[in-house]
Amino acid sequence: MNHDPRPIIEGTDWSSLEHAQGPAEDTPVHLSRLLDEDAGVRSEALERLEETLLPGGALFGATAPAALFVAAILADPRALGRWKSPHPWYDLRHPFRARLLEWLDDMAESTHRSDPDRPGATAACRAARPAVHDAVSPYIDDPDPVVREAALGAACALLKAPDLAGRRQAAAARVRQVLAACDDRRERAVAIIALGQWGHDTTPQLADPDPAVRACAALSPGLAGNPQATGVLMDALQDPPAADAWFTVPPPQFDGWFRFALLAALLERTATFEDVLPAALAVARITSDFTVDRDWGPLLAKAFPRPYVPGDPLTAAQRAFLSALARNFGCFRDDIPDRLPWLDAAGLPATRPAVQALLDSAP
Repeated sequence: MNHDPRPIIEGTDWSSLEHAQGPAEDTPVHLSRLLDEDAGVRSEALERLEETLLPGGALFGATAPAALFVAAILADPRALGRWKSPHPWYDLRHPFRARLLEWLDDMAESTHRSDPDRPGATAACRAARPAVHDAVSPYIDDPDPVVREAALGAACALLKAPDLAGRRQAAAARVRQVLAACDDRRERAVAIIALGQWGHDTTPQLADPDPAVRACAALSPGLAGNPQATGVLMDALQDPPAADAWFTVPPPQFDGWFRFALLAALLERTATFEDVLPAALAVARITSDFTVDRDWGPLLAKAFPRPYVPGDPLTAAQRAFLSALARNFGCFRDDIPDRLPWLDAAGLPATRPAVQALLDSAP
């Protein structure tokens, strides 16, 4: 793509576009500040674009031209600088180019969802994907490992699109070269996840000596019917804290604790709750209401595919899981209501004493 961003600024009617806070007339100012000599100004501008053009993954009319601008400046020397985050908990060594790539990753991921309120914005961002991928692709094997990872995450999100499927083979060849040359756990894991998402066989990695790499190989959609891969997922979830510790920062293809991705795949690939009971009990010991939507809530839905009717018997697996949850006080906090829809859908009471009473009385 053309790496000169000026035509994007000058050739876009920003007053006719909108962002999350109204007309997008101020967007060119913040885009231009991405190229400011001051790292703090650049970083604040990117924060502003996240707030207005991608809040919660929502797309707006100004998002597509802004994404093309961000893609165009990836090659700018000022993108080589460091990101000066306004938040002290972020790594200040993070390259600004990596942050730009992460923003494009978020944009690309959002294009796979439909928004009935702004279909035109989604269509425009989808139309921008080929040009954005052209800009992202050179950084898949960048010398900086942080930039490589961010580029690979963005490429994965972009190449999910059916219209870009023809580019997956070339990207996979470059990823395999990186994989062959590195022994870093995180980099190998991210590369294997990418290969799996692009339809490449990751069966050989199911026997990798690193359990984290084995688990990433098992997540490949192509291995959904492979019993060995399902066994690897189950093994990893026998110790959820250990699996979470493999990646203190989630791989770019996922968000949240790594156990969330493992568990989602395991639930999709198994028929009954009894099939996942060992993992369910391990998760029940360490979970809380803070993560109910990603772990013990989906497990509850698996355990109770039909709402429980008071007086009916509980299966041994249901009883074991509910007992484990009842022993975990973190699952029944008064100040966090997120568990309530899950319990209601399962036909279960909302409080720990009531669940314990059900366990005591149910046949």
